[in-house]
Amino acid sequence: MALHGLELHHHAIRMRSHVVEASLSFFRDVLGLAVDPGSREIPGVPLFWLDVGGTAQIHVFAVDGVSKYAERPDRDPFSTHVALGVPDIDEAQAELDRLGASYWSAGRGERRQVFLHDPSGNLIELHQIGTCRCKASTRRDR
Repeated sequence: MALHGLELHHHAIRMRSHVVEASLSFFRDVLGLAVDPGSREIPGVPLFWLDVGGTAQIHVFAVDGVSKYAERPDRDPFSTHVALGVPDIDEAQAELDRLGASYWSAGRGERRQVFLHDPSGNLIELHQIGTCRCKASTRRDR
C-alpha cells in the first residue's frame, strides 16, 4: 500500500530577509493574492501566508541560511517544501514505517508534521487534514 487521500495544502518558499515588504507587495499587488489574516507568528521569522483560490496557500518566509528551528541542516522546516494533507497523520507515519521511508517529525499529536525527502532531495511535509489554515473551508474562524 502507499499513502492515500492526499490533498495539496501549501507550497512554502523563502524570501530574502531584506525584501520582505517588496515580496509582500509583489504577491499582493502583482499576483493579486490575499494574505491570510490568521497567519501564525513565528519568533524571528518574518512570514505571510497567501490564499490561492481557497483550496491551498503559498507560505512565504524570510530565513537566511539554516533556521534556528532546524534539528540539523538537512532537517529544516523552513526549507522550501510542498505540504500535503493526509486523513490521519498517525496512519501515514505508520505506513512510512512499514515502507521503510526515512522521515523526521516536528510537533505533537494530530498537529504533528512529518517531513521526508524525495529521491531528488525535494522536501515534502505531511500533516493531518483539518489542522492547518491552508484550505479556507477548514478554518475555525470562518
